[in-house]
Amino acid sequence: MDLSLSYSLSRNPPSLPLFKPSSPLSYRCPERSLLNLPNPKFRPKISLSKPLLCCWNHSIRAQVQDQIFDDGFVLEDVPHLTNFLPDLPFYPNPLGRSEAYAIKKAFVSPEDVVAEEVVVQKNSHRGVHFTRAGPRERIYFKSEEVRACIVTCGGLCPGINTVIREIVCGLHYMYGVEDILGIMGGYRGFYSKNTMTLTPKVVNDIHKRGGTFLQTSRGGHDTHKIVDNIQDRGINQVYIIGGDGTQKGAAAIYKEVEKRGLQVSVAGIPKTIDNDIAVIDKSFGFDTAVEEAQRAINAAHVEVESVENGVGIVKLMGRYSGFIAMYATLAGRDVDCCLIPESPFYLEGHGGLFEFVEQRLKENGHIVIVLAEGAGQEYVAQSMHAVGETDASGNRLLLDVGLWLTQKIKDHFTKVRKMEIYLKYIDPTYMIRAIPSNASDNIYCTLLAQSAVHGAMAGYTGFTVGPVNGKHAYIPISRVTAAQHTVKLTDRMWARLLSSTNQPSFSPSNDMMLEKVDRKTLDMIHEMRITST
Repeated sequence: MDLSLSYSLSRNPPSLPLFKPSSPLSYRCPERSLLNLPNPKFRPKISLSKPLLCCWNHSIRAQVQDQIFDDGFVLEDVPHLTNFLPDLPFYPNPLGRSEAYAIKKAFVSPEDVVAEEVVVQKNSHRGVHFTRAGPRERIYFKSEEVRACIVTCGGLCPGINTVIREIVCGLHYMYGVEDILGIMGGYRGFYSKNTMTLTPKVVNDIHKRGGTFLQTSRGGHDTHKIVDNIQDRGINQVYIIGGDGTQKGAAAIYKEVEKRGLQVSVAGIPKTIDNDIAVIDKSFGFDTAVEEAQRAINAAHVEVESVENGVGIVKLMGRYSGFIAMYATLAGRDVDCCLIPESPFYLEGHGGLFEFVEQRLKENGHIVIVLAEGAGQEYVAQSMHAVGETDASGNRLLLDVGLWLTQKIKDHFTKVRKMEIYLKYIDPTYMIRAIPSNASDNIYCTLLAQSAVHGAMAGYTGFTVGPVNGKHAYIPISRVTAAQHTVKLTDRMWARLLSSTNQPSFSPSNDMMLEKVDRKTLDMIHEMRITST
């Protein structure tokens, strides 16, 4: 039996349809070459039925005579400092001496991976996997030589201060790091030289406050200036908290660091209240946002239930992902209709929103509508003849669909249907994003922060952290920024919502859509896609 092991190696992101890696270097690999990996104790498990690949998107196959068995296992690994600094020394992890980690399995094995898909069929491929997060037996920084920095960018979100606190406490208490800087005011704080020293005492109670202790801003990203400042200050660990645009900036910083050959780990912690980060189960602050949204929904329900023909409209966050509106609707049970960006709707005609509102008013005497801020933008743009404006980050600004829908409903029932209605509009968006995180998000933020610290100390770089099917993993930044996470109208969760509200799908035919919205307007809205930071 001729048994051999072969794999192809690429330093670029995995060769999936979302990526365009450079030509990989393919060769036969004896086992001794695995000594070049960050952990030379790692040996691939070779099995005729379940071959395991090792690092950097290796595609390992067991070959028996001339027959190849390939079960479709793909590992989307993250970069490591030893990829461009091969002679970097390593040290034993001090957690091995910690009483807190005196457990049966204190360190994560380099063979541990997390599957992107857990629901598979019997003969399906094993699919994409990510490196499991957690402490490693070897680290690539001496604690006394670490100079770390933390920066927050983009909009506010519950839990930012908890992440900051736990990064500081994790570095200090787990690894003995004492030199930690806070970069003030977002990316521009790097070259504006706005910093403060962070210690466990300084950040002790910041998790009880909303907002960000380090302040934030949009825009201001200048890769060369930022890396120049990192190099000048002797910073060797960078923790970046932010959304899609911020993480793209983190990827650019990592690339420049690699180009200069600097021993600097760049770790991203994804932040978006809309829960629109791809790959990971959810983003921090989302649970808090859903919980706080209940207050607004309850207030609207009380208002409209107390009058005849009461109509309550609650606008929630959700530019292009309606997760907050969907989950708040399911949690509240008092909502009659939920409108999200992923599900188009129309106002007039049979099966339209006006008809549904009138039906509910006749049946119940009141109605509550939850509206994601990104829903119905094509109609708003057409009626307001909007010109796309941008914020400091270059993001297109959304039009206020809440005020627009409120006025449309009011005009229709008072002028067309000659009905007296009592309409209440509630917009709690800035109240929600400014509150401290709840207990669930506080725990989640702690896990994110500690995973990022473990990854950076272990020499990983250019990565972001998050739970994938309940297990925390290190994910290439390019993967989480490649596409947005949106509500799938074919999934069971949306079906559950429709069953809960008993609302129609509001799915117009193509002909009806073209009658209501001209093609030029739709093209303009398509160009107004917003990248959330």
